[in-house]
Amino acid sequence: MKKPFHQIRAGIIGTGFICAVHVETLKRLGVQVTAICGSTKNARALADKWGIPEVYGDYDYAALYRSPNVDVIHITSPNKVHVEQAVAALAAGKHVICEKPLGMTAEESAHVVAAANQSAALIFAVNFNVRFYPAVLQLRADLAARRFGQIIHVNGSYMQDWLAKATDYNWRLLAEEGGRLRAVGDVGSHWMDTATFILGARIESVFAHLSTFHKTRLRPVGEVQTFSDAAPKESVPYTVNTEDFANILLKFNNGALGNLSVSQVATGRKNSIRLEIYGTERSAWWDSEEPNVLHYGSRDGANVSAQRAAAGFTDTQGFSDYPPGHAEGFPDTFKMLYRAVYSEIAGDATGPRLYATALDGHHEMELCDAILKSHRTQQWQTV
Repeated sequence: MKKPFHQIRAGIIGTGFICAVHVETLKRLGVQVTAICGSTKNARALADKWGIPEVYGDYDYAALYRSPNVDVIHITSPNKVHVEQAVAALAAGKHVICEKPLGMTAEESAHVVAAANQSAALIFAVNFNVRFYPAVLQLRADLAARRFGQIIHVNGSYMQDWLAKATDYNWRLLAEEGGRLRAVGDVGSHWMDTATFILGARIESVFAHLSTFHKTRLRPVGEVQTFSDAAPKESVPYTVNTEDFANILLKFNNGALGNLSVSQVATGRKNSIRLEIYGTERSAWWDSEEPNVLHYGSRDGANVSAQRAAAGFTDTQGFSDYPPGHAEGFPDTFKMLYRAVYSEIAGDATGPRLYATALDGHHEMELCDAILKSHRTQQWQTV
């Protein structure tokens, strides 16, 4: 029996930047946000701001899971607790949408895959939202229809500058909080998931070089929000144990080659995901900082640019809500992702499953493990 979105109830763990994105998106879709869990102070503040009735302080997610007023759990907490919270949510009979990375290592994320397989009646999604840019979906359709010929190579980058200064700080900088891979795990994983999603092929081996520009940083005394520009009152130096940037060579199991650059110290780049695909008959390139434009290239014909929701975007019906020239971007990818997930929860899903599953999240962790091993050995590593 189909269920309207406004009868589905969500609970959220975590109170940072991405939590607010989840809450706002769910409210846009008409989903009830009935509970929030995190530090007592921050959870109460967000509950008051957004009108969320149930508050679970001290990160008491077990109490949240016992609530009869929650059907779906959104996990936006630090990476180190994703596995335990995800497995417990499934055991409590809750659907799950979990932020990436799924765990700290592939050994950890394998436990989530096993738990998801044992709870087949429940939906488990990993929050790889970049899949839901219309340009990305169009590229996926182009490749599925073999409009590019044989794919030769895929190039790209994910560039940010929010950690460009030695005084910039976030918990993701600490390996014990976010994992040994930071730039690659935090944002590079988005690019790799997007590339495999578009190509319909897995990355089977990698060669990686990681580097840390700020080997010592200043850590503020007290709590800091992601992307915050507020200057700390007091700071202490510490040794950085995660990478600022990376260069990675890739081999896909369809014969294509790739190279990826990732940086969180790329001055002037705020959140640029660039993807270039080169085939024997056609090429394409796209940048998330200009999300509504997709460029196509040809050896013998004219290069052209296509606009979202206009001619050229022929295979993205249902993934744009506004007409051409009315920009859609980052927040809208979450809306389309959650619409897909909640449609399945509501029993109203049509078409293929496009969101990332636990198995997709686990594959990204296998990739990260291989990248770290490749950097340490300076050899190609099989995924």
